[in-house]
Amino acid sequence: MPVVTFDYNDFVNILGYKISKEKLIERLPMIGADLDKVEDDEISMEFFPDRPDLASVEGIARASRAFFNFETGLKKYDVKKSDIVLNVEPSVKKVRPFVVTALVKNVTMTDELIASLMELQEKLHLGLGRNRKKVAIGVHNYEPVEPPFTYKAVDPDSVEFVPLNKVESMTMSEILKRHEKGVDYAFILEDFDKHPLIVDNYNNVLSYPPIINGSLTEVTPFTTDLFIDVTGNDKKAINYALNIVVASLAERGGQIYSTTVKDGGKSFITPDLNPEKRQLSVDYVNKILGTKLNAKEVIACLRKMGYNASESSKNRLNVEIPAWRTDILHDIDLIEDVSVGYGYDKFDTDFPKDLTFGRSLPNRSFYDALRDIMIGLGFNEVTTFTISNEEDEFKKLGLKASNRAQIENPIGAEYSCMRVGLVPSLLKILNQNKHHPLPQQIFELGIIVDKNFKNQRYLSFVKIDAKANFTECKSLADAVMRDSGTKYQIKDYDHPAFVKGRCASIVNRNKEIGFFGELHPKTISEFELEYPIIAFEIQADALNQ
Repeated sequence: MPVVTFDYNDFVNILGYKISKEKLIERLPMIGADLDKVEDDEISMEFFPDRPDLASVEGIARASRAFFNFETGLKKYDVKKSDIVLNVEPSVKKVRPFVVTALVKNVTMTDELIASLMELQEKLHLGLGRNRKKVAIGVHNYEPVEPPFTYKAVDPDSVEFVPLNKVESMTMSEILKRHEKGVDYAFILEDFDKHPLIVDNYNNVLSYPPIINGSLTEVTPFTTDLFIDVTGNDKKAINYALNIVVASLAERGGQIYSTTVKDGGKSFITPDLNPEKRQLSVDYVNKILGTKLNAKEVIACLRKMGYNASESSKNRLNVEIPAWRTDILHDIDLIEDVSVGYGYDKFDTDFPKDLTFGRSLPNRSFYDALRDIMIGLGFNEVTTFTISNEEDEFKKLGLKASNRAQIENPIGAEYSCMRVGLVPSLLKILNQNKHHPLPQQIFELGIIVDKNFKNQRYLSFVKIDAKANFTECKSLADAVMRDSGTKYQIKDYDHPAFVKGRCASIVNRNKEIGFFGELHPKTISEFELEYPIIAFEIQADALNQ
């Protein structure tokens, strides 16, 4: 969870009201946080990751104003109009299609603001932005550039500029190879021939999203006007990120100005800080929380959490949700905030009314027996991630990618799909334990997602040893099948990950339920291993039949 560190005196200055440090430390965790540490006036709070609006001292101060009953209800920020226009060219649509912008004037760049803004930017990049792949934020000194701005995609060898924290001009391709940020985030653009760029009216480079800003617009202690761009592949996420940033700057006294984004034949104004409107049933609130709150009491709880709320009809409320609250997806999310506003400490604790007796799931005893068989054969059990990637699951085994459950907006290339087998996971464990002596033999009884996108429990083992061979693997497979009470046949099997002629399938009731054999040297080298390896994999629920 993100940890936000802030100075108590700076917090009180933004808050605009007096609150003792002791009371703040005692009560603030009730909003949805854990106290990390306190050192003199420096306070560190660990906030729940579903609240990116609390990833800065400014956001915490805004929420605290309502939570501590200084100013309840929805905080409204004045947004003035500007004549700034950003034009979006069609060339960028296949690369990084969405962009929003804003201008914030009259900002006083104190040390506290600079530190908070940098920390907020990085936390939004990591969480909401999925390591910049989904959202990337650029903060610029507005003075050296002139609108209208253009967001386009260009050949990375065709444009060069001086990137932030450097003094020499580089092409975009060179930045990806030589600049620290370019090296870190090059993976986001590796599949594209053209890369995104934001330039001003004179083709001065503001930003090379999601990699780095140009040094021309570097923010200094003397900067007063900030131009902000947010790019990404999720329209809602980039708008939330922009709203969080400009609202934080407004808490420091900045004046927000809207900009116009022209995208093809459409144009829209950003930022849009208008609240989302939703209705909430008071009866549903009480049903979920087990309370007897009336409409006025629910409204008071919501206002304490920064919402505007009013009675609509009998036992129904109109609720206005702040434009920076990314976590409100369902009525349950509002009810959760009602409970926070009401106070978790006010809920009575009680023992269960009914006594029940637990029992194992139907196949639990059989799974435990399989574990005992493997341990009896000298194997150590491991548990690995069910999320994997296409390279480990298919390419390294010499297989063509087939049906698999893919992860939408994965946090990284390592976690792009659900695994379809256990052997790659076990080979990665062997890779991480190369410094230990041989032989090493491990097994896992774990979940995979099959080609029909259903969870299946598989049993797999691998053994790495200088003398490991097919004959040993067959004897181990025979032992597993015999001790599990399964009738089976062994047939020749051709699998690209195994040595030809040293791989076999296991058949039960005319159905192939598993395979085993001696891994091919190419497979072994793909996982950066050096010694012979035998492997076995079978559908656990097909055993004992």
